[in-house]
Amino acid sequence: MTLREQLTALYAGEVEPAEVVGAFRRSAVVVPLDERGGLWTATYEDVGWIHAFCDEAALARFVMARADACGVAVRPGEAAVDYVTTFGARLLDVVIPAIGEPTGVALDMGGDTPFFLPPVAGVVPDEAAVPATAGGETA
Repeated sequence: MTLREQLTALYAGEVEPAEVVGAFRRSAVVVPLDERGGLWTATYEDVGWIHAFCDEAALARFVMARADACGVAVRPGEAAVDYVTTFGARLLDVVIPAIGEPTGVALDMGGDTPFFLPPVAGVVPDEAAVPATAGGETA
């Protein structure tokens, strides 16, 4: 199954989240760049989230929706954004530990099947994981 098919299957209750994490690790994903040339990220409650997309079409839909939400008139084909393509495993195992602060991946935001890969053990390397409390929330 492709990563997109795994996400659809997850939302249909046919696969477990761990299977999607495995598919993400094995898949090439598209990561947009910000105006400085860095990975496009957002911060929520002291956790950074790298935006990644299953493919260029998902990225284009996100960029167009963002432009619409901001009231920016964009004609089809104009909403270009620079991006890199990398394997999910590289984001999780190399990029996130190098950032040095809690960071996860927000996959296909704005689409029908968004998925978060939080900075927890089992998703990112232990040295980049945020400790969990007894209630399952991050400390």
